[in-house]
Amino acid sequence: MEITEKMVDYVSALSRLKLPEEEKTRMTAELQTIVTYMDVLETLDTDGVEPMSHVFPVKNVLRADEVQPSFPREELLKNAPGGDEEAFLVPKAVD
Repeated sequence: MEITEKMVDYVSALSRLKLPEEEKTRMTAELQTIVTYMDVLETLDTDGVEPMSHVFPVKNVLRADEVQPSFPREELLKNAPGGDEEAFLVPKAVD
């Protein structure tokens, strides 16, 4: 696939970028290099290779949830600049 400056103009318009002429020329060459490399990858034999979402095995590193007692509400609210018996009171931010 041949990358043209017209394609670079199209992609830059999609990404809302304004490229100067010398940048367009450089981008055309860089995109052509990327596409050429993708053509090389297409020639690889991938029969029998399982699709994967990550290169490394992904495992859940989170601990299991455990129910634990929390701090007493009164203790949490005692240093609040404003509050009632249940929650922090803050100034209204949106009318």
